[in-house]
Amino acid sequence: MANEEDDPIIQEIDVFLARSLLEKLYLFQYPIRPASMTYDDVTHLSAKIKPKQQKVELEMAIDTLNPNYCRSKGEQIALNVDGTCTDETNTYSSKLMDKQTFCSSQAASNVSRYAAAVYRKGELHLTPLHGILQLRPSFTYLDKADAKHREREAANEGGDSSQDEAEDDVKQITVRFSRPETEQARQRRVQSYEFLQKRQAEEHWVHLHYYGLKDSRSEHERQYLFSQAHGLAENTELIKSPSEYLMMLMPPSVEEENDKPVAPSNVLSMAQLRTLPLADQIKILMKNVKVMPFANLMSLLGSGTDSMAVLRCIQQVAMLVQGNWVVKSDVLYPKDTSSPHSGVPAEVLCRGRDFVLCPEDVKDFLEHMSVARINKGWEFMLPYDEDFVKKHPDIVQRQHMLWMGIQAKLEKVYNLLKEHLTPKKQETQSGHPLVVSGEQRVNMAKARVKQNYGQLEKEFQKQKAELKSNDASAKMDVSNIRIKEEPVSDEEPMDTLAYEGMNNGVVNGLHTEEDSMDTLNGHLPGGCGDRVAQELKAFVSSTFKKQFVLTLSELKRLFNLHLASLPPGHTLFSGISDKMLQDMVLDTGCKQILVPFPPQTAASPDELKVYALWEAGDTYDQHRQVLLEIFSKNYRVRRNVIQNQLSQECGEDVNKQEVDRVLKDCCVSYGGMWYLKGTVQS
Repeated sequence: MANEEDDPIIQEIDVFLARSLLEKLYLFQYPIRPASMTYDDVTHLSAKIKPKQQKVELEMAIDTLNPNYCRSKGEQIALNVDGTCTDETNTYSSKLMDKQTFCSSQAASNVSRYAAAVYRKGELHLTPLHGILQLRPSFTYLDKADAKHREREAANEGGDSSQDEAEDDVKQITVRFSRPETEQARQRRVQSYEFLQKRQAEEHWVHLHYYGLKDSRSEHERQYLFSQAHGLAENTELIKSPSEYLMMLMPPSVEEENDKPVAPSNVLSMAQLRTLPLADQIKILMKNVKVMPFANLMSLLGSGTDSMAVLRCIQQVAMLVQGNWVVKSDVLYPKDTSSPHSGVPAEVLCRGRDFVLCPEDVKDFLEHMSVARINKGWEFMLPYDEDFVKKHPDIVQRQHMLWMGIQAKLEKVYNLLKEHLTPKKQETQSGHPLVVSGEQRVNMAKARVKQNYGQLEKEFQKQKAELKSNDASAKMDVSNIRIKEEPVSDEEPMDTLAYEGMNNGVVNGLHTEEDSMDTLNGHLPGGCGDRVAQELKAFVSSTFKKQFVLTLSELKRLFNLHLASLPPGHTLFSGISDKMLQDMVLDTGCKQILVPFPPQTAASPDELKVYALWEAGDTYDQHRQVLLEIFSKNYRVRRNVIQNQLSQECGEDVNKQEVDRVLKDCCVSYGGMWYLKGTVQS
């Protein structure tokens, strides 16, 4: 009470709530200018607003007569933006940068606590603000200048170049039928940046009239800042009890949390992450990273974290692969969910994550834990972690037992044999990946020939005896017959390391089993050879009918992709050498084009071998043959040269559509010149 008596009330002020400008009053802030330098006296050329987004754009004039204005720079900017032409779409009609645009951004999403106050004659009049906007200069004219610059560069490259670039834009389109959108997918789409940009662009601009500070219309509008009715009955919002008034001034914190913008479900800051229990932290990290060494996991969890506690938790959500931790399938694909690519249920995804489903799901699986290597297939993305394996042998053994259980489950579900999932040699089951060089493969082939020579000789003698007994009249001079040992080819079999887990013990195209009846160094036994040849011929024929021109390097890449799509145990897994593949290309009606590459080329030997389909059986065969003859003498050619040569050889005026079709089949364009597919060097 004594304190209240020492602090007497000096003056009481009546507070009124003005409603005339409700939901119409905005506060403009210019954060890049000091308060002493206002824009009140600057000429405002135009103004527009998007009311729903509370987005405002103001166009203000620049004083070009000011001594601080650089006229040459202003003319250069106008020239870069508008070019030399003059039309209504020009940004700067005076050929001088004489104006600038200010674009707004919201300073606060919730402005319900803010109001504009006017004090007059002992009365305080409050008008709630509808928005607080910060205006900064917009530099969209620079984007227009960049677009003009790109257009001029494209025009300078000439007619052929621009035409070629337009043709390069033609791409094959894959048609897919969309599935019904789930609620989770709809929420992700609504929260995406692309959707928000599209929705913002849909709202139309509302053009406004700007009135200066001293204009009579502005003075008239300022009168609406005062309450038009002084009666207390009209201001029921201000008649509150003390507790209600305090609640309005300091609302509960829960309301503030509801107003926070919703972040994507997969985004979590490290500060928020460390407030969670250790098990949840590890689960979230592994679900996002997919594959992680144990040392990296410990560094993310922060200092002072018990490593033994982490080891106990990590085994609940991840499996050990080559000393690294890979997230479990049931964590990555929770129960009662489905694949966003194929719609496959989570239960099937968990079982098939180590096997084969639709191509999109397989690619998704592989990208989680591996990287693609050219001509080698997919490799595990992290190196073998020997340190972890040596420090924690008990965990390694436990994880090995878990993997054995998963293998048994796969065998039961998919009716597989053990050799479909594991190598036949125990040596290949070690943690280190098995890599066999080309020289080692040749030595293995020679050793196999020597080891089998005696057995083959006995079998031949046995067959010879049977033939003599069955057909006494047949006379055969077999005294000089010997088993011919074929010279080992210098060509190495194609590298199929990526598929060694599902090719019945094949390592780099060579079998390691003693009793294997499959291929050895590209030589196939009886009926197997015919099946392999048929499958290989079908692949080569269909590929060249689609591509027409391929280098050996690109053909091998496509063949590896084809192998990845085949089921385990397919005949093509028996090992295809480069020589077999090239012979089959020539047998299917293709020819090798001896392209005269430049002397300084960095192309590999496989990239220097170019093959083309000589006869496809359509009306464009003659055109393609003429084109290929041109490229057998020239590394790169201009379009007009090709068109003239086609007109001379075909004996008629070849129209543009025919030339476009032939070029699209066999060539690519770069820098105004045409090259055969695969011959352009980066």
